[in-house]
Amino acid sequence: MDIGSKIKKLRTQKGLTLEELASRSELTKGFLSQLERGLTSPSVDSLDDILEALGTNLAEFFQEDRDEQYLFRDADFFVDVREGCTVHWIVPNTQKNKMEPILLELPSGGESFEVQPHSGEEFGYVLDGSVLLICDGKRAVLRKGETFYLHGSTFHKLCNERKSAARVLWVSTPPLF
Repeated sequence: MDIGSKIKKLRTQKGLTLEELASRSELTKGFLSQLERGLTSPSVDSLDDILEALGTNLAEFFQEDRDEQYLFRDADFFVDVREGCTVHWIVPNTQKNKMEPILLELPSGGESFEVQPHSGEEFGYVLDGSVLLICDGKRAVLRKGETFYLHGSTFHKLCNERKSAARVLWVSTPPLF
């Protein structure tokens, strides 16, 4: 780990000049400049003072950055064939995220499970076919290119009453599926 460049990155993210960081950490501007350029190394006490001035600590500073996956391909997807529909998790392991996008395939006569009331929100985009949205007893047909946006305070589900299959991109927060 290049301590100096990581300190410089934190300093610039905080919008601080070398002078401001020097004042806050009670170290000299020259020392900090040399540190950021890799010309010197800090003592543990000096590093602790710098990190405190930057609003972090030794444990957080030395925690390894994990490269989070942000691109997903077919090999990453997980498919679950359920009675009435097929669910494609197009972003795996979404339980740790705030939202969960899925691709829902409904064959003719298929339906999703009934979503129970929850504190989140949901968005759907009909990619192919048409679906019937049943929301607290109200019924609405959505065709290809149309969307729905729901607050999770209602019981709801999707049904396919047509002869051709339907596909819906469905995004929920928090993850539900």
